[in-house]
Amino acid sequence: MIKELVEHIERGLLPHLQIESVNPLNPVVVRRVPPSWVLLGAGNYAAVVTHPDFEEWVVKVYAPGRQGIEEEAEVYRRLGSHPAFSECLHVGERYLVLKRLRGFTFYTCLLRGIHIPKQAVTDIDAALSYARERGLHPHDVHGKNVMLEQGRGKVVDVSDFLKEDPCMMWDDVKTAYHRFYFPVFHKLPIPERLLNMIRKSYRWLGKSSRYRTGLGKAHSARENREH
Repeated sequence: MIKELVEHIERGLLPHLQIESVNPLNPVVVRRVPPSWVLLGAGNYAAVVTHPDFEEWVVKVYAPGRQGIEEEAEVYRRLGSHPAFSECLHVGERYLVLKRLRGFTFYTCLLRGIHIPKQAVTDIDAALSYARERGLHPHDVHGKNVMLEQGRGKVVDVSDFLKEDPCMMWDDVKTAYHRFYFPVFHKLPIPERLLNMIRKSYRWLGKSSRYRTGLGKAHSARENREH
């Protein structure tokens, strides 16, 4: 099945998919997606697409000139099989074939009033500890990079897990969860404007302290991967 998918990627996807990195600080721009392929989202390095004949997998295609595919493949190699992470099934020249994760990011749960149980937070804590045991450094773990799937927590993006500089984003998410979300907002939809105000306040605090926001990066097209 994977061999057949790879043939579809090499012949039907890559020659016709048009993506470019206009600004390295912003998500890549997807100019064209070939027929039958569905765009799920885009991050700062790559676009993520799927095909209806292969719904259990996604293809993460790096934009020309963007580095990092070897590092991400190495992260998945170290992670192996774990229920809170995706798995890499094939590494191409500029793409990865990954097991598809389904659900809603924590950020979308906040917007829609979907309850985030404590079990999901515990799951992600355990997953990040597992990653550290394998010599990785969880990085950029914020509200749009963690997901709720049938009551359990998942980590969506591991592309920066080889970076060794400290990242407090997940600690900030947990602080906000225990101090504010669970006592007050756990069943209420939160307006995006308010979430962005909180995010910007955390970012401002980060300039004068160790805190950095983990509530989510504004307007990331990564939200489109949720189905």
